[in-house]
Amino acid sequence: MRLVFQGLRTPTRDEAFLFADGGRSRVLVREVYLCCGDTPVVFAHSVARPRDVRGPWKALTGLGSRSLGTRLFTDPRVERCPLRQSKLGRGHELHARALSAAPDVLGALWARRSIFMLHKSPILVTEVFLPGILAL
Repeated sequence: MRLVFQGLRTPTRDEAFLFADGGRSRVLVREVYLCCGDTPVVFAHSVARPRDVRGPWKALTGLGSRSLGTRLFTDPRVERCPLRQSKLGRGHELHARALSAAPDVLGALWARRSIFMLHKSPILVTEVFLPGILAL
């Protein structure tokens, strides 16, 4: 896993539904590449409200290069909402960020996303599948 970014940012247009102010406030964003050897295969993008990071999701701030997935799937209090999938075209905000590791790819990318809940506080996790995953 390679940490790309962790800090405050404005959520993407299609993440705004999760926030009471319609996504106008900055949220905690964490972006990592999941790799097989040296090849990035998944771009993972997570968002949470800053107040939730000071509360139920406090462990997120100290993850560094450790896996968020381990935290999500080993804590029995965390509930996962249904997965949704989508094809991200070149105009999507996450498309360009995901492809900074594979800039020669021009086509759409498949992604899936799910909301995880802990004490009624959400975190939205989007996984964008990179071309390198096809070699696995």
